[in-house]
Amino acid sequence: MKTNTLGSTGLMVSELCVGTLPMGPLQTDVPPEKGADLLLKAMESGVNFFDTAQMYRTYHYLKKALRQFGKDVIIVSKSTAADYKGMEDAITEALKELGRDFVDIFLLHAARSDGTLFEKRAGAVEALLKAKEQGRIRFAGVSTHHTGLVSRAAGVPEMDVVFPLINKLGLGILGGGLPEMLKSIEEVSKSGKGLYAMKVLSGGYLVSDMLDSINYVRAIPGMQAVSVGVVTMEELDLQLRIFNDEKIDPASLAGLKSNKQLKIIPFLCNSCGTCAKNCPNGAISMIEKVPEGKSDPAAPRRLIPVPDPAKCVLCGYCTPACPEFAMRLK
Repeated sequence: MKTNTLGSTGLMVSELCVGTLPMGPLQTDVPPEKGADLLLKAMESGVNFFDTAQMYRTYHYLKKALRQFGKDVIIVSKSTAADYKGMEDAITEALKELGRDFVDIFLLHAARSDGTLFEKRAGAVEALLKAKEQGRIRFAGVSTHHTGLVSRAAGVPEMDVVFPLINKLGLGILGGGLPEMLKSIEEVSKSGKGLYAMKVLSGGYLVSDMLDSINYVRAIPGMQAVSVGVVTMEELDLQLRIFNDEKIDPASLAGLKSNKQLKIIPFLCNSCGTCAKNCPNGAISMIEKVPEGKSDPAAPRRLIPVPDPAKCVLCGYCTPACPEFAMRLK
């Protein structure tokens, strides 16, 4: 497995970063043993870079796999915490749940935030820097879908690593489109910061074009690693082949498709709009309509959340926000 130096951190990371979001309860909810076996296989195959987050609730998979592997790897976690205490608690939780003395990289989890993030979450930034000083984390950074925040992070000395959304179609990018995100990524690369990519398959929409989609992002100047979520051994084997540059017939991938779907259970939905407010990509609109399952056109109409397939990247961030558990990503 090819490795690259992650910016000025000095960390040597595998080009494939295994993302744990899809295996957790926000998406497929893979059983603990199965998830740990998957991560262990990745470790044994040369992957040493793993992405998780407080929100994902996937620490237990990594802890179990690491116990069996017996060697250290590089772990990134992140938190949406906005203040000092919230971020401090998030770091403490990660250390406890992972069974480690430090987390290699801890990020501000800020999917939809723009370049004003560092002022708005000054307390959280302070907590990250304090934890770095204490050796509880080694490096700090930011994770975002927004071009403005990527550009801003390039000029913030305290941010060691930047984790932007990027894919060949520009799906899910905020604050502009693909050209703007590529320009922002160039700024980060020139700044010498660590740089790795997310949502290269746009939550599954580009699975049938997997080879070209992954290689498109791998070829972006300065891109040091690519995070891809996996939930089966078959998916992992394919990712390993791609990142090991083994010969793959693109035609063999044409029939692949993602089975993930965002489903809304009408009778549980209370029309509060919390899902729309928490969607990082503005992909959910509240539209007045007759609820699903009501055939009578005279039935009372109410606001119903409707996802926009052109904007939704199937991240699952809306599901924990719903107070009625009416949003399901399966």
